[in-house]
This record gives sequence, structure tokens and C-alpha cells, in this order.
Amino acid sequence: MSAPGTGPTAVPRTPLADTLLERLTDVYAAAADPERAVGMRAYMKDVAPFLGLTTPERRALSRTVVAGTSRPDEADLTALALGCWRLPEREYRYFAVDYLRRHVGSCSSRFLPVVRHLVATDSWWDTVDLLAAHVVGPLVAADRALTADMDAWIADDDLWIARAALLHQLRYKERTDVRRLFAYCLRQSGHCDFFIRKAIGWALREYAKTDPDAVRDFLTRERGRFAPLTVREALKNIGG
Repeated sequence: MSAPGTGPTAVPRTPLADTLLERLTDVYAAAADPERAVGMRAYMKDVAPFLGLTTPERRALSRTVVAGTSRPDEADLTALALGCWRLPEREYRYFAVDYLRRHVGSCSSRFLPVVRHLVATDSWWDTVDLLAAHVVGPLVAADRALTADMDAWIADDDLWIARAALLHQLRYKERTDVRRLFAYCLRQSGHCDFFIRKAIGWALREYAKTDPDAVRDFLTRERGRFAPLTVREALKNIGG
């Protein structure tokens, strides 16, 4: 594995990952619906080709893929995720994201560069948001030294890396590092891209479920720094 922050330089192999990838490509491809795939690709702004699998169908197929296999370790997860990211159709990445979510507890802080590679490769909200909240978030929660990486991510020129930093605390609730959350929001408050502005509002709206007064007070102090979209998103459920 490469040094932190640089991402993996090669796709490793493990017996478990090889088994899963072989099953996955056989099972998913056999159920492909090319006609539906056209519409799915268009809906996702042509970010990637699709097989045409609905979410319920895909998850049912995934259970077949993983049936009877052993619990993965970090090497297996690295090999599986990077292998899926090399396949063209988007559903393979959805399988990898679901698998990582389920087994993120098997990963150490050394897995973060792998996730960064996944976030930064053929990026779109469909994979980035789940990786941020369900993989990056638990990794940082388990090793608070990784907050230094998040401090670097929020300043990254890649908007998807910055979005992942904004969203990594989405599920923290009372454990949220509020000072860091607000600092990240301010750091990107002038960003012109919709996906960053939306992410700031989403992060604030989610924390408002835990401490609505803190979010209202923050926006009252700093409201002039945020786009109207951000403010609407942040206050959607609490008013202000």
C-alpha cells in the first residue's frame, strides 16, 4: 500500500477478493438489463456505464455473491474495492461500497489512502457520499489522528475530496467535533460548486438534529458567508 494521502499504486490480489470478483461479474452480468441501463446512465449524467440493475435486485444478487464466504480482512477489502473500481459498470462499485460499509470495522487507519483513491476516481455523489459517511467517518472515529487528513482533505482542490471531508461526520451525532464541522463549512463557504454548497447545508442540517440552537447561532453569526442554497438546506427542518 502507498504512503498516506497518495493512494494505492497497484491493485493487490487475495484469494477471497478473487473469488468475490469472479462471482460478482458472473452474477451481475447475467442479470443485466441493457435497456434499463441506458436510462440509468442518463440519470447519472453519463458518469459511467450501467448494467441496468435496480437497487433491490442488485442487493439480492449481492447476497448470492457473498454467500458462504469468510469475513474479509483489510487486504481483502483493498483488493476487492480496487478491483471493483477497475470494472466499467457502476453497479460493481455499488457492491464494493456496500461491502466496505459492512466490514469497515476490519480496517485500520492505513485504509484511508485506499478510500481517498475511490473518492477521487470517476467521482460522483452516488459513491462519494456513502464512502464519506460510512467508511471515512468510521475510520476517523476509530483513529482521531486521521482528523489531520480531514484537515487536508477540506482544502483539497478536488471538490469531491473536500465534499467527503464535509460529510464524514454525518453519523456522529453527539460525537461530532463541532468546532471542526463549523470550520470546514467556513473554509468552503465561498465555493462556487453546487455539490460543495449542498454538502455544507446537508452537514449542518444533520448536526441540527442533535443541536439545533448551535446551528442557528452559527448561521446567524456567519449567514452572509453562505449561499442561499446552503442556508435553506441547513435550516430545512428547524427554521431560523
